[in-house]
Amino acid sequence: MLLTLTATRPGSGAPPATDLGFLLHKHPDRVLERELPFGRSTVFYPEASPERCTAALLLEVDPVALSRHTRAGEGAPLEPYVNDRPYAGGSFLAVALRDAFGTAMTGRSKERQALADTPLPLVAELPCVAARGPADLPTRLFGPLGYAVEAQPVPLDPLFPEWGERPYVRLRLSGTVRLKDLLAHLYVLLPALDGRKHYYLDDAEVEKLLRHGAGWLDTHPERELITRRFLRFRELVRQAEVNFTPEAAEDDAPRDPHPRLHDERLDRVAEVLKASGAARVLDLGCGEGKLLRRLLAAPQFRELVGLDVSARALEIAAERLHLRERPELAGRVRLLHGSLTYRDARLRGFGAAALVEVIEHLEPHRLNALTTNLFGDARPGTVVVTTPNREYNAVFGEDAGMRHTDHRFEWTRAEFRAWAEGAARDHGYTVRFADVGEVHPSFGPVTQMAVFGKATS
Repeated sequence: MLLTLTATRPGSGAPPATDLGFLLHKHPDRVLERELPFGRSTVFYPEASPERCTAALLLEVDPVALSRHTRAGEGAPLEPYVNDRPYAGGSFLAVALRDAFGTAMTGRSKERQALADTPLPLVAELPCVAARGPADLPTRLFGPLGYAVEAQPVPLDPLFPEWGERPYVRLRLSGTVRLKDLLAHLYVLLPALDGRKHYYLDDAEVEKLLRHGAGWLDTHPERELITRRFLRFRELVRQAEVNFTPEAAEDDAPRDPHPRLHDERLDRVAEVLKASGAARVLDLGCGEGKLLRRLLAAPQFRELVGLDVSARALEIAAERLHLRERPELAGRVRLLHGSLTYRDARLRGFGAAALVEVIEHLEPHRLNALTTNLFGDARPGTVVVTTPNREYNAVFGEDAGMRHTDHRFEWTRAEFRAWAEGAARDHGYTVRFADVGEVHPSFGPVTQMAVFGKATS
């Protein structure tokens, strides 16, 4: 996959087009290669003159490596998970875009901040990009943002036009726009144009959409279509839509007073951990470190350890916690790569542990191993577990299915209670239950929570 960004010099007194390098934080004389979980990206400049400068992002996806890759700690290949969507090109390219031009997307430029704040004549070209939908979809998505849109269908085989067209187009966007805005538009709209993603979706996708759609998505005439195609799942779409109110669109208006479910869940877990009195806490399945960030603000927690099977998620957590910039946190925060399906001596002796939306991502036959390792071997004083309530899915419609495609199961309230009470009984704990988020009179809470404590003799 290839994306080129071209800047032209608007006039003799204007800055040279090669200043695009300052805005992208990539020098025109250098080639930058980056290894990604699904392949390799390369940033280079095929042309760089004072009058015209083009930066290219080339993404090479390796579907064979994806199919052979295994989850950390497990021997089963990921092929059954990825082989149905190895070419969800929009989301692959969006991830590479964010990785390569993350600083440019913030709009910061140490050397050329005034230029970064100025709309520039820019052209984005993609010789082949997925566009699954009606023929006018590219124009409907990019046109209202002020771009001149050229979308040429790509034939399945140029030698046999009777075979028809693939769901791909040759896309060219041109307009006078700030670079950060163009990158944000591409980041959101390429996956929406594709309509598919190569990774499972969770509440973090809502945050991405709101962050990169700030200032333009709420007034876009196709906002509902973009939100639906970017997030796909009704619960996530619903979480996003509460932020698109008339009040939220006003400059200084507060956001919806009800916190999003993702934030409310993390806040509730943090409250329980604080109330436990624990000084040493485990975040098991810590992901990108959002719970750890909340706990880090409380001096009560002298040691915080995050564990996750995803090395990439741990890298992001380290960045968001600023562990490299703040060496004083080295003795207080640790990030570990590992799996709860195996005993791990590093997890013993902690006052509390949290598993926030973790267990439903395990294969059911591995749940017993997690239960034994957590309650029988690690044995933290307090354990907080949250998981979706499957009964509540009926609120989203009869065909809602499971909340996310990576969920291996989802429990009803009775099933969750049976597992939790059995784990407590077998390992010397007590357990109490609580509701998180909206509660339906018939189907119960959107999220269910169990709080375990060591039983006193």
